[in-house]
Amino acid sequence: MGHILDLSQPIFTTRAHVFQIDPTTKKNWVPASKQAVTVSYFYDSTRNSYRIISVDGAKVIINSTITPNMTFTKTSQKFGQWADSRANTVFGLGFASEQQLSKFAEKFQEVKEAAKLARDKSQEKMETSSNHSQESGRETPSSTQASSINGTDDEKISHGGPENAVLQSENDRLKTAIEQSNTNAKKWETELQTLKESNARLVDSLQESNANVESWKKQLTTCKEESEQLRSKIVELEAKCNEVNQEKETNAQLSARVQELEAELQDREQELENLRKQAEIIPQLMAECESITGKLQAAEITKKELSEKIEVLQSDIEDGRQKQGQIKGDLKKFMDVLEGKIDELHEVRQGLSKLGTDN
Repeated sequence: MGHILDLSQPIFTTRAHVFQIDPTTKKNWVPASKQAVTVSYFYDSTRNSYRIISVDGAKVIINSTITPNMTFTKTSQKFGQWADSRANTVFGLGFASEQQLSKFAEKFQEVKEAAKLARDKSQEKMETSSNHSQESGRETPSSTQASSINGTDDEKISHGGPENAVLQSENDRLKTAIEQSNTNAKKWETELQTLKESNARLVDSLQESNANVESWKKQLTTCKEESEQLRSKIVELEAKCNEVNQEKETNAQLSARVQELEAELQDREQELENLRKQAEIIPQLMAECESITGKLQAAEITKKELSEKIEVLQSDIEDGRQKQGQIKGDLKKFMDVLEGKIDELHEVRQGLSKLGTDN
């Protein structure tokens, strides 16, 4: 299990927006936090090192060990960055003000120098311990010689001296390891408790997600029902559209028939206009009176035939009155005009007869 830090006493704390370099492009910044989070410097006493740590909720977004060769660079008035070779990434921090950025940079430099001093001290300790071990190695033969000169049982003890020193050193190392294990066990218990709390939060989140899923299922069912209703309405509207199209076709046919009747009416009006012009020519009418009389008789005969035909047409019109009402009206208008024209012809004949009598 990983190493646990004591996060209760930070050296320095600030708030900033955390970014990491895009591992693919190595150029673009990827936000590691949705909002400004706490960023702190910590001292790891067990490893004698300094770290920058930031936690967003239950997620650790920065855990960077500061080494003497690291450099914090200000890339703008409110943004700075540093590279962490161990984490194989570059961290970026966006601050609310230039003053916060300056304080963080100053603290970075201080902690960097402290890390350098800690490294130098550890190297001195290693060199000192190695020197002590060498000196103890040099003193062992002299003690062996002194004991051999005595010639007593101490000679046997002197021969076992180096082995006891090795055992003592190994025992010390074991004690240190046991103490470290006890410390780690306590830290592991703390981490286990943290994991349990995280697990409890995850369980709550899962229950909330399940509740949301049920709600979404209900909403989906409602949406399906509404969709079915909309589909049925669409079918109804399509049926109505078909009916409207049929009515449009019927109206188009009726419009065409009306246009035909209007054309026929115009032809009849033109014929009547021609008859009026002919009636205005009195001298010609007198010359053609006899022919007109014959025509009148023929017209009377035609009238009778037309009357018979009209009766037949009237019977047909009665059968198709609903569909051909407009045609019947036109025919009636035509009959009225024809009868008026015949009356006019009668009047003309009577006038001609009267004129002939007067002459």
